[in-house]
Amino acid sequence: MSCIRFNTSAQRAAMRHDAAALAAGDQAILHLSPPVTESKIARLRLLAEHGRPSIRQSVASNRHAPHDLLVALAGDRDAGVRGEVAKNEATDAALVAVLSHDRDARVRCWAVLNPLLPDERVRELESDPDAQVARLAGWRIGAEQPA
Repeated sequence: MSCIRFNTSAQRAAMRHDAAALAAGDQAILHLSPPVTESKIARLRLLAEHGRPSIRQSVASNRHAPHDLLVALAGDRDAGVRGEVAKNEATDAALVAVLSHDRDARVRCWAVLNPLLPDERVRELESDPDAQVARLAGWRIGAEQPA
């Protein structure tokens, strides 16, 4: 299955015409994703067990992945998979907080950048032993200060 869509020139012209009638924020309605079905969730569950970390990372980054699946992937042996869970904005704040304690600094970096990580934990990460984690935590705290 390809993500590329080939439209005829008539279809492209119709889309341009219809898009002009929509407000800027509503133009995304022209590119809606198909509905999430039980079969899609079942596929995510199957792919979460795949031997290739890149496939599991794809599942971990999916905003429709169920909470229990994200919890399982948060314990994955591959740091890249755990990092995808940490940066997924569909991951709940408690799980992001758990991942902010990960042994791998890259996972902690993604966790600190997730807006769901509580500010208190972000402040703690300003003194993380990894310089990049500490720098990102400081940046996030500074970015949240009113100008």
